[in-house]
Amino acid sequence: MEGGEIVPETTNLVQKQKELAELIDRFSSGEGAHATDIPSLFCLRSSKVTEPIYRVHEPALCIVAQGKKEVMLAEERYQYGPADYLVVSVDLPVSGQIIEASAEVPYLCFRLDFKPGQIVELLDESELRAVQPGESERGLFISQTSTSLLDAAIRLIRLLETPEDINALAPMYTREILYRILKGQQGEMLKQIAVEGSGAYRIKDVIKQIKENYAQPLRIEELAELANMSPSSLHRHFKEVTAMSPLQYQKRIRLQEARRMLLAETADAAEAAFQVGYDSPSHFSREYAKMFGLPPIADMKRLRDSVAGYTGREMLESATSMI
Repeated sequence: MEGGEIVPETTNLVQKQKELAELIDRFSSGEGAHATDIPSLFCLRSSKVTEPIYRVHEPALCIVAQGKKEVMLAEERYQYGPADYLVVSVDLPVSGQIIEASAEVPYLCFRLDFKPGQIVELLDESELRAVQPGESERGLFISQTSTSLLDAAIRLIRLLETPEDINALAPMYTREILYRILKGQQGEMLKQIAVEGSGAYRIKDVIKQIKENYAQPLRIEELAELANMSPSSLHRHFKEVTAMSPLQYQKRIRLQEARRMLLAETADAAEAAFQVGYDSPSHFSREYAKMFGLPPIADMKRLRDSVAGYTGREMLESATSMI
């Protein structure tokens, strides 16, 4: 109630977004991603539009309180701002770019990392209906923000003001946030990772296997056996969840890891190519240019020119923190 009148839902939503933005601003003193006393919570801030940033995005909820961001998954483009939130439910190689930010109105984002096991526990302990095993759905989605979700997010971030309450209350507020997502418009897409027998559940181990052994040759028959699927079924479910084939997934992991090495200045282009599994430096250079727009040496020069004064390691920290 406000002045004896009911506050419209849209007005309340805007007020909550503003409150969340103010809290993120308070707990992010400079550019980049700021770890907090709550291990799974990060406050992200940028006062400028960024170049595309590449990394493997692990399961997380991202609520943009101010500004706008674009994420690319394979050839799919997702944009979200204060009216939306993004959820990644499995490890996905993506690129992200802040497309709306300024010194006066910086990009501000609340990121909460989570584990699939937390979703399993919530479904087991609540009355939420689990999805039936069957078709798989994308492991990344955008949905509309609600006041109930923002309320829970605000309560969680406000715990940073009273650190002595974090151990007792942060797990409760985190559970509420995940519960709100599961009850949301696209909660079924998150539930699938927790339902034993679903396509998404069965390819989780395949994703882990490829991610941990990206430099090794890909053997589809072994991956299919790991998922207890036929090779054709594995290929179909894998693409439904990740928007790419297992081979394309591996290629993106390899190229992103090679770029990380180049940014960290731990290897030159030829060494990076061999370390991530390429037999031919020329083949590596062609695929690198196809993904990042320029061959390795030219790409590194462009990045260093765009952030003059930064070392390779500083560029790497900046790049990997903002997505």
